[in-house]
Amino acid sequence: MEPTDRVRGRWAGVAPDDRRAERRALLLEAALELLGTEGFAGTTVRAVCQTAGLNPRYFYESFDDLDALVIGLYDHLLDELREAAAEAVAVAGGTPEDAVRATVESIVRFVDEDRRRGRVLYHEALGNEALNRHRIERGFAIADLLAADRPDRVHQVSAALVVGGFSELLMGWLDGRITVSRKRLVDDTSALFLAIGAAADRIATER
Repeated sequence: MEPTDRVRGRWAGVAPDDRRAERRALLLEAALELLGTEGFAGTTVRAVCQTAGLNPRYFYESFDDLDALVIGLYDHLLDELREAAAEAVAVAGGTPEDAVRATVESIVRFVDEDRRRGRVLYHEALGNEALNRHRIERGFAIADLLAADRPDRVHQVSAALVVGGFSELLMGWLDGRITVSRKRLVDDTSALFLAIGAAADRIATER
């Protein structure tokens, strides 16, 4: 039997745009649950709709296909992660060291407190061609942003190293291949990122 709205008349009195936004949010949450626990093998349009409690016609109201949904989920998680990092930096001390540590700590906390997020961001993207291409594009966009105010190419190289390396590091830590405490991971990663930044500055100055 096809899934239907869980509550009859749930959209009564809700503006059309708000209805669509709520249904999209329900689909994203369902995708997070399925992709973050069962992986792509358990993530289908039908399963997403059943988990969200929505009729399949509502799926195509927001997404063209399953690839569009998982890319939308990936971007949604990155937006949440960026907001968490910005909030952490805003309340940290005013030094570059404080900002780096606050950023690293917020990212580690984000994926550790809900392991589904880490699985979507760092694991499942590798098994889907469309999502993996999108992941790579977003990674380089973040690296370009980090190096935007630095004229020397070495800063672009170091930014790409930091972004790509941090993703691999978090993947290994979440998988248990890197066996350190969360605090040690934050401490060591922050120190290494600062060292990479200092090395890039030195190389740029010496050229």
